[in-house]
Amino acid sequence: MLAERDSLLRRLHELRSEHRDLDTVIARLEDSRHDQLQLQRLKKRKLKLKDEIAWLESRLVPDIIA
Repeated sequence: MLAERDSLLRRLHELRSEHRDLDTVIARLEDSRHDQLQLQRLKKRKLKLKDEIAWLESRLVPDIIA
């Protein structure tokens, strides 16, 4: 169980890091108004990462019994 949690935490860290990196790249592309298709792809990737991060975070939070 701890190995799985560690694996999830590592993956979560990787996804958050990539998400932050995409922020920087997207900001640069928006400022330069270059390749709009590439910009669109990066934004879609960022949204996908956000969904994966949310899913991993939900897996790491223990279920609350009411």
